[in-house]
Amino acid sequence: MNTAVITSDRLTLLEQARQAVLFNGETVSPSLPEWISHSWRRCLDNGLHPDYSVEFDAVSAAHIVRTLEQQRDFVQAAQPEIERLCRAIAGTSFFALLTDAQGMVLDVGGSINRHDKRVDAIARVGVDLSEQSVGTTAISAALTELRPVWLHRGEHFFRDTSVYSCAGAPVWGPHGECVGMLDLTGINAPERPELMHLAALSARTIGNALLLRQAHDLLLRLNWPGRLMGDDNDGLVLLSSEGEVLGANIAAREMLNLFPQSGKPLHASDVFALPWTLLFDAAAQDHFVDVPLWSGLHLQARAFVQHNCEQAPNFSTTGSLQQLQSAMIRKAIDLSRGNVAQAAKTLGISRATLYRKLSRTGPKH
Repeated sequence: MNTAVITSDRLTLLEQARQAVLFNGETVSPSLPEWISHSWRRCLDNGLHPDYSVEFDAVSAAHIVRTLEQQRDFVQAAQPEIERLCRAIAGTSFFALLTDAQGMVLDVGGSINRHDKRVDAIARVGVDLSEQSVGTTAISAALTELRPVWLHRGEHFFRDTSVYSCAGAPVWGPHGECVGMLDLTGINAPERPELMHLAALSARTIGNALLLRQAHDLLLRLNWPGRLMGDDNDGLVLLSSEGEVLGANIAAREMLNLFPQSGKPLHASDVFALPWTLLFDAAAQDHFVDVPLWSGLHLQARAFVQHNCEQAPNFSTTGSLQQLQSAMIRKAIDLSRGNVAQAAKTLGISRATLYRKLSRTGPKH
């Protein structure tokens, strides 16, 4: 089935799936992802009915104030990315919502049509958009499934919410926990499943920005050998002066097979198969270093000590990727005095790859 456009067949299949799962007692439908069916069944088990009226209630004023205070860093870290995201969706009817891990709206962005009650109902700080409150949504799904999702029209549990189409993605905190989610919502919108990818990219950027707000003594940027670093796909690890791992983004956790841990703090020597003090020495070398892992795999890394972090390019929050890559290439070539082969080695990429990027960025040397 082509899901790029909305068709009457698509809506018909959704209605058939609703009838099968919500009213005929079937556990799954071939027209639906299994996780949607499971969410619908949870809603039914919680005493909800798809024809109930949805109120979109806000939590208490005291709870809003307390939550916003607790989530101040998260909201502030997200604001620049939400502004960029809203420029990307400016030509659509979609707008952005940021929620905490319980589904309470913390911030909104984009073109908010307050004259449309369907928009105004959900695009308000403090509204509870959890599954227990408003049934199956991209918000509740992203927080439950812990992965990016796309939810379209009748895939929502309540008929009242079948006017919405939503893309959502979880935001990961410095310790590997889900701290909230980013949602893109439109009213009576055509299928836009590609927004799931956009939401996931922005959620990753927000997670990185939140991580970099944490106090630390050393920042490690990591990637696999042969990949040019400088964007939000890099692994980020924060270390204390004693080598304790203070935080890591989701990319680093995937590269290093790290999971949220309790009890004994994780140390750099538990992760990297080299004397951890060499990681601090690497910050003075101003180029990529090879970092072995205990698994036998290797990563390339750049290290920035805390007092140099503000001087180093903030790859997560400023500039386009092409500009960042161009700046890194120019610096590598300058350091190698025009020796392209040496510059490629410094960057951890092949000479052919460097020539290809030179043809695109055109750095002066």
